[in-house]
Amino acid sequence: MSLITTNSQANETTYKTKRVPAEWERQEAIWMQWPGYWEKDYEITFAKISEIVSRYEKLNILYDSKQIYEDAQKAIRDIEADPNNKNIYWHKVPNDNAWMRDNGPVYVIDNNELRIQNWNFDAWGGAFGSDISFQLDNTIPDKVGEILGLPVDHIDIVHERGNLEFNGSDAVILNWSTIGDTNRNLNYNKQQAEIDLKKHFGVTKVIFIEGVPEGDLTKGHIDGIARFIGLRTVVVVECTTQSLCQPGSKDAEIYDKAAEIIGKAGFQIKREPIEGFVKYNDQMFDTNYMNWLVGNGFVIVPGFGNPETDIPAKSRIQSYFPNRNVYLIEMLSSWAAGGGVHCHTNDQPLFPISK
Repeated sequence: MSLITTNSQANETTYKTKRVPAEWERQEAIWMQWPGYWEKDYEITFAKISEIVSRYEKLNILYDSKQIYEDAQKAIRDIEADPNNKNIYWHKVPNDNAWMRDNGPVYVIDNNELRIQNWNFDAWGGAFGSDISFQLDNTIPDKVGEILGLPVDHIDIVHERGNLEFNGSDAVILNWSTIGDTNRNLNYNKQQAEIDLKKHFGVTKVIFIEGVPEGDLTKGHIDGIARFIGLRTVVVVECTTQSLCQPGSKDAEIYDKAAEIIGKAGFQIKREPIEGFVKYNDQMFDTNYMNWLVGNGFVIVPGFGNPETDIPAKSRIQSYFPNRNVYLIEMLSSWAAGGGVHCHTNDQPLFPISK
């Protein structure tokens, strides 16, 4: 069941004083945590992301040790880019993983002040194993706050930024299967979640979808299912006869129901078709391109090394963001571990907002 809220006078007042900027709004910087010992397969991807982002805006890179810093510098030089160009800032900050979207800050403008929210992080409810460390990652929003000189608010709820889609105005879309996961938040319910999300984000519409796609250990992060591309427009993924998730399958039902729920909440829906699948290291993946990153003048899209689907997907996403340059980076090593470029990055909005 979807909880779709309507505007009230009290909530309108809240919205006017608090909001989370949309990803397509002007940004101050992108942040990443450089891969450590167990995640070396991502280094080429990170180098390519770094080169593109730093053409357009500031890039802050956290690194855990001197060795990781040296490896990162080499990886960027290996693609013939400059790891010390004027837009890249390096910070020695201990961390556990290379997925800063989820353990990093949520930025909120509250009463004309930019603040950081630090939601609890427990490594995706332990879905990737009990030996996955997360204590350092849970402190990253505090460290970013120290670097930027921003106040940090601690939210005593386990959740990840990859399961939050904002239109920068009145709405947030998320998957209840993630925030309602008992390994994250025991005895939590939708009614309380709706209250909490309105309070913390200043929204008047909380739109819950539900369901966990096959093999998704995040329990269905929204950034692989539905993405805002405008104030009232949402792109929702769609299974086809060319994909592993066939029409009528469990995954197709999750996506179709999501489109229905979001449409009934008053938003225009565009469907993003999955037009094929690939094999990588004995794993099979649908070519789902939803995990894109939007920045100042650019969009980076996760690629699958399959021109038959990569090329038309890039063209479609260009149509979603006609005033931005679209880049596609093959990142199957990341996809095999559960995510893409959006999962690896965390965007910091520009503040004060300039017109």
